Amino acid sequence: MRPAGRAVGVGGLGYEVPERVVDNEWFTRYVDTSDEWIRQRTGIAERRWLEYGRAPSDLFAGAAGKALADAGVAPEEVDLIVMCTVSGDYQGIPQAACLVQEALGCRNAAAFDLAAGCAGFVYGLTTGAQFVASGAADNVLVIGGEALSRICDVYDRNSVILFGDGAGAVLLQPHDRCRRGLIEDLTLGADGGGGEFIIRPRGGPAEPITPEILSEGTHLVRLKGREVYRFAVDRMTNLIAWAMEGQELDDLAAVVPHQVNARILETATAKLGIPQEKVIINIDRYGNTSSASVPIALGEAVERGVIERGKLVVVAAFGAGLSWGGARLRW
Repeated sequence: MRPAGRAVGVGGLGYEVPERVVDNEWFTRYVDTSDEWIRQRTGIAERRWLEYGRAPSDLFAGAAGKALADAGVAPEEVDLIVMCTVSGDYQGIPQAACLVQEALGCRNAAAFDLAAGCAGFVYGLTTGAQFVASGAADNVLVIGGEALSRICDVYDRNSVILFGDGAGAVLLQPHDRCRRGLIEDLTLGADGGGGEFIIRPRGGPAEPITPEILSEGTHLVRLKGREVYRFAVDRMTNLIAWAMEGQELDDLAAVVPHQVNARILETATAKLGIPQEKVIINIDRYGNTSSASVPIALGEAVERGVIERGKLVVVAAFGAGLSWGGARLRW
């Protein structure tokens, strides 16, 4: 799915995480768990949750503003904002992208939300790249952001221990005018047959919210851990293999995967012979931030200087839907 037309690159990056740290011991007051149990099964030691009194869009705009500053682009120069989220301020009405547009002062930008769960950022990257490649836009903000703590059930051990909040953003531009990675190739996919594996089962338009639903908490996120694990190992392996086909391992700077589970990432990359030092993992500090996990990890990798100019960066993500996406960039 290589963008047809102008070459597209990353002109700026930014990310933001809440200051509030929630460690594993915090959950013992609500569910039967322990720090050791969570670490062994997920690799998570702590996660960030949005502070009370702050809205998700505050986090999203913070990351996007940093991406604009990094690129040296003024808010009024932005043509389009693609906001990838399933946990915006008002659950889609109005869309979070418009709140970000107002907060940043991007008065000339169109704005829309894109909901593809944990694969959302790669879906947004693909969408934004087409606008730039076609010449329809010169500056496209793609933001992956979530406040999943606001839609998790604190009494559901299978889900609440996994998720964190955060946001990351990139500014896409024609490659001849930007500072960083060229988008070489992209791939997307979906399998709606697995939709029930990660779901908010009730409380939406299909089954409107009632006092019973509220008391059960079934309007909040539920997931089937075993099914997700099997799917995730297979899909992560396939996405990285797709990105590396025809490429030399020595040419690889980093694999930036969606942060879903440390065991999944280790298993998938080991199958392909990817050295662990080339895999960017920060799930231990942030948990699963869904659509935000890839841009946060990418931003941290760039900050640490682990991505050499001219080297490859492989991105892989999967999640609710079921949906998945991959990207290969030349930094």
